[in-house]
Amino acid sequence: QVQLVESGGGLVQPGGSLRLSCAASGRSFSSYVMGWFRQAPGKEREIVAVMWSGGDTYYRDSVKGRFTISRDSARNTVYLQMNSVKPEDTAVYFCVAARAGSTRSYDYDYWGLGTQVTVSS
Repeated sequence: QVQLVESGGGLVQPGGSLRLSCAASGRSFSSYVMGWFRQAPGKEREIVAVMWSGGDTYYRDSVKGRFTISRDSARNTVYLQMNSVKPEDTAVYFCVAARAGSTRSYDYDYWGLGTQVTVSS
């Protein structure tokens, strides 16, 4: 059974940092695109960052320069380092994986249950 399990969410002050982790199990994801989407209350789900198996990355404009995605294929794990966070980063963050991947949520086959990130003073 394939599972993606996120961890590392929580409450952080504006300007602070947080590191999300996603541990995948049930199969090897080394050749898959892996990454993160998020969904804020009342808003549509949106891409945050994804990484292809070859190392190419995509970031949404609003997180460029602040967030960094990385992965450890041997451990089937993907990370999201979030620096200089802003209140508008508040959302549930979902780990995703797909064979091909894109910026569209419906292209992703596997989803975690999500981890809440709240940016507030």
